[in-house]
Amino acid sequence: MDILSIIGVILAFVAILGGNYLEGGHAAALVNGPAALIVFGGTLGAAFIQTPLKVFKRALVISRWIFLPPGNRLQEGINQVIGWSTIARKEGLLGLEQIAELEPDIFARKGLQLLVDGSEPEALRSILEVDLLTREGHDLMAAKVYESMGGYSPTIGIIGAVMGLIHVMGNLADPSMLGTGIAVAFVATIYGVALANLFLLPVANKLKSVVLQQSRYREMLLEGLLSIAEGENPRSIEMKLEGFLD
Repeated sequence: MDILSIIGVILAFVAILGGNYLEGGHAAALVNGPAALIVFGGTLGAAFIQTPLKVFKRALVISRWIFLPPGNRLQEGINQVIGWSTIARKEGLLGLEQIAELEPDIFARKGLQLLVDGSEPEALRSILEVDLLTREGHDLMAAKVYESMGGYSPTIGIIGAVMGLIHVMGNLADPSMLGTGIAVAFVATIYGVALANLFLLPVANKLKSVVLQQSRYREMLLEGLLSIAEGENPRSIEMKLEGFLD
């Protein structure tokens, strides 16, 4: 559980509602159905138009990383690689065959299988780098879905504001109708700006940082597997991989 993300969401709501209260307003003044429909519906519609279905599904899958990001497994991964290296020196690369079959991480399992198959270091690097870069690219594209929505949201809010003002101008003869149009105009702007800057853009940046952290872990595994393929001793591998630690 990412405590900072939870605190950030709570703090954002408290700041807006608290500031509104201190200015003499009340929470109900910020609730407006038509404005919410314009901003949320318009932003989501724009994202649907831009994004392929596969990428949008991936964006939904990785959204759990906002509050439940994968743990930092670098130290654990280094210890794992050192263990593989020790086995390889004692039993040869074929000693890693059973470990490869039981390895839950797809990237690590592929690397171990390549080692067992006797792949040359350059072939090992080439294959795993393609896998690493492809996976990183897919996840970054998914994170950019939220970034693009953060770009659309304020503009959709302005559209809502203009629509509200059009409603006001069309009802100047009926003062009882002016309040609704003005409320939509201002609240839509608040929704658009707040949705972008308090949720969508921070979420996009958070997901990008998690994706890069995952890629860093895979880069560490790649370097470790290459070192095993080149026959380096476990101590040398450990010293090399410690450079990936924060």
